[in-house]
Amino acid sequence: MGWEEVARYLAHRSDAVLPTGSMEQHGPIGLIGTDALCAAAVAEAAAERAGAVVLPPVAYTPAPFNMGFPGTISVSEATFTALVSDIIVALATHGFRRLYVLNGHGANLAPLRALAISAPLELRIRSWWEYPGVNAHRLALYGDWEGMHATPSEIAMTQALHRRIERAPLPAPRALDAAWRAAHAGDRHGPPDQHRAEFPCGRVGSWSELARPEHGTELFALATEEAAADMRDFAGLPPA
Repeated sequence: MGWEEVARYLAHRSDAVLPTGSMEQHGPIGLIGTDALCAAAVAEAAAERAGAVVLPPVAYTPAPFNMGFPGTISVSEATFTALVSDIIVALATHGFRRLYVLNGHGANLAPLRALAISAPLELRIRSWWEYPGVNAHRLALYGDWEGMHATPSEIAMTQALHRRIERAPLPAPRALDAAWRAAHAGDRHGPPDQHRAEFPCGRVGSWSELARPEHGTELFALATEEAAADMRDFAGLPPA
């Protein structure tokens, strides 16, 4: 968009969409930028349906636990918070009043929720996998093997939208019990050396090899539909 197009948009709308992801390993068959790729794809498709402005994704975010794997680029939580805060201030300066954050990375959630408390505009934070239809479908496809990292659902989506890494398949990873999942929710996975020693292939309870491109197509369609409806609701618009 040119700046005059943004000005015309602001004459009748005050909402924008910001995708947030990460640049971190996603197991042997997952792309490094999976979180950013998924969030950006859903945000762009849903925003088009909802008639909303979508910003470029914030891809460099906290992922310190995965720094034991080549290709991961992690920034501090303070850096991520400062960057998103500056984006919010800039948007508010121009007259935006609502920011819909479409997230793809668990470690982003705590700093984003903290920012929402005192932000100069209203934030709504949604991770693409939490929409009811998406969540039900991914659990129907993979059950407990969805796991916590390098999940088959996100890898299926990148297979459908980008490319598939071909390699010999790995067997199922170690299953995670409920107590372990609760203790490590929000990507609390510990120091990088310890994390890699515990999960040497990069998968955290996720049987990535169950992913199929056709699953990704289904999940992407569901996420786009549900995100678009939620964006319209956030903007105060009637259902499409």
